[in-house]
Amino acid sequence: MQQLRENTVFVGNKPVMNYVLAVVTQFNNGAEQVAVKARGKAISRAVDTVEISLNRFLEGVTKKEIVTSTEVIDTDSGKTNVSSIEIILTK
Repeated sequence: MQQLRENTVFVGNKPVMNYVLAVVTQFNNGAEQVAVKARGKAISRAVDTVEISLNRFLEGVTKKEIVTSTEVIDTDSGKTNVSSIEIILTK
């Protein structure tokens, strides 16, 4: 999950439709592939983003690959594991 792609949407705490708009905009601007990435509690928001994008807005776009992993994060109380997901959409 370390390789960084140009067309990547990082999902955080904003409303889902903000990320849907970002994904749709990437494809409308000519992107062949868009990666949607999230960590921890934002994973469900990333899944919602992908499903809404595919079901309501994007024709001819499919899920190419879903990569899950665990990242080790330094916090005040030491190291902790955080789940992460990367969903790759392609035309």
